[in-house]
Amino acid sequence: QVHLVESGGGSVEAGGSLRLSCVASRNTYRNYCMGWFRRAPGKERLGVASIGSDGTIRYADSVKGRFIISQDNVNTLYLHMNSVKPEDSATYYCAADKGSFCDIVDRYYAMAYWGEGTLVTISS
Repeated sequence: QVHLVESGGGSVEAGGSLRLSCVASRNTYRNYCMGWFRRAPGKERLGVASIGSDGTIRYADSVKGRFIISQDNVNTLYLHMNSVKPEDSATYYCAADKGSFCDIVDRYYAMAYWGEGTLVTISS
């Protein structure tokens, strides 16, 4: 079992930056597929960025060049959000899965463990 807790959400103006954090209850470094998903009101929950257990990083097309996913070597996952846009407004969820599969961006994937989510609001 892995318990995930997100933080760092809030309100920011378009063009600004925000950093989300996700702390896991156990060591997840190179042991889990770790990812960030987001769900805007009335829309599907979709993968935004991921780090596989082999270190492979993937980004959704909509955030490439603006968002950076990273993790420390213990249990914390980050999402650095730069040049944010109003369409980035959503609830952001941290997720983890034990398997080697981690191609979860631009779609929904049933990860094994989820955080409660943190709300990000971007004003124009």
